[in-house]
Amino acid sequence: MKVSRRAALSEDERLDALGRLLTDADVPARLRAAGVIALLYAQPVSRIVRLSVDDVIRDGDTVLLRLGEPASPVPAPVAALLLEHIANRDNMNTATNPASCWLFPGRRAGQPFRPDHLSALLNEVGVPAAAARGAAIRQQLLELPGPVVADALGYHDKTTSRLIRETGGTWSRYAPGDHARSPTGWVPRGASNS
Repeated sequence: MKVSRRAALSEDERLDALGRLLTDADVPARLRAAGVIALLYAQPVSRIVRLSVDDVIRDGDTVLLRLGEPASPVPAPVAALLLEHIANRDNMNTATNPASCWLFPGRRAGQPFRPDHLSALLNEVGVPAAAARGAAIRQQLLELPGPVVADALGYHDKTTSRLIRETGGTWSRYAPGDHARSPTGWVPRGASNS
């Protein structure tokens, strides 16, 4: 069976969808929150539904989303949307879910929202999840080194390396690690070894 893949959204399409999700109160909050996570953080729907409320970290006025290490900062409008969603999550009134930890609780006891169902709902509101994710990861890789994106968003570094090559990114020679330290035995030019 041949699997067809839709091309990633253009950057303009991604930004238009993001703006719509942040402002259109007619779209259910769970779809707005899930769509924003796909559009900003390049997360597959199967991973979005596995996020827990503990993955949204509040540190004073700062909100972070734990997708990898370190947790990713969340811009103010998106933070407000995520916090609103947490306060008013769907499927919490059933006898099976009163204390669900899932960011997107499902209808079945202790289970998150089904990824295929969430993907279909996102598509209905104009956010094709795979295309949105593809656009988001490519934009991240144009702005940041692949290893940084891989760590922060929970991707494998081979995936980000392949995507950098496909998109023509310029971070192919980035060396991850602590660049603040000098190699053992290294002495700056002109410094004495006294």
